[in-house]
Amino acid sequence: MAAGVSMGGMMLANYLGRKGRETCLCGVVVFSAGWDVFECTASLEKPLDRFLFNSYLTSCLQASVDRHRPILEKLFDIDYVMKAKTVRQFDERFTSIMFGYPTNEDYYRDASPIHKLKSVQVPMLCLNAADDVFSPNHAFPVEAVKQNPNVALLITDHGGHIGFLEGVWPWRSTYMDRVFRQFAKAVIEQGSCLQDL
Repeated sequence: MAAGVSMGGMMLANYLGRKGRETCLCGVVVFSAGWDVFECTASLEKPLDRFLFNSYLTSCLQASVDRHRPILEKLFDIDYVMKAKTVRQFDERFTSIMFGYPTNEDYYRDASPIHKLKSVQVPMLCLNAADDVFSPNHAFPVEAVKQNPNVALLITDHGGHIGFLEGVWPWRSTYMDRVFRQFAKAVIEQGSCLQDL
C-alpha cells in the first residue's frame, strides 16, 4: 500500500501507468496530484498565484540547486538558472535538461500522469480538491478515470493543496487521513476482490 502527496503523487501515478500489473503495490492513494503539468504551471502563472506561490516555489527550487552549485555548475549554467522568475522558467533552464528531455514540453508531457491513467492496473484512489491552485479542476482526468475501473477520483469542493482540514479544531485527523485509512483497510481486507471490479 502506498500513498502519494502532490509531486510524489504525480510520480506514483506515472509509475503505475508505466508498470501496469508489474508492481509490488496492491493499492495506491494519491492526494492532490497535478494531473496535467501544462495546466498546473499555467495556473501558477495567474497574477495572484504567481505572487503568492510561484515566486516562492521558484526561489526554493533555486536554493536547492545553489546548495549543490559546485557539482552542478560543471553541467549547467547556474547563473542562468538562478535568474528564473517562475517554475516554468526553472524547468526550462534546469529540470528538463537535468532529466535529458529535448524540450520542456517533452518533460511536461511525460510528467503528466493524465496520459498514463488508462494503464493503471492496481486499485488507485485519487483525492483532489476543486479549489487546489496547484492542480486546477478543469484539468482533472474525469473522462480518463471513467475509462479505467481500477481508478477512482474523489473531488471535494474544498481542501486546497493537501489540506482537507475538517471541523472547528482541524489539527486532529483530516479528511485525507480518513480516506487513506478506509482505502488501506479495504485493500488489505478485500484486495483480491478489488482487482475483480
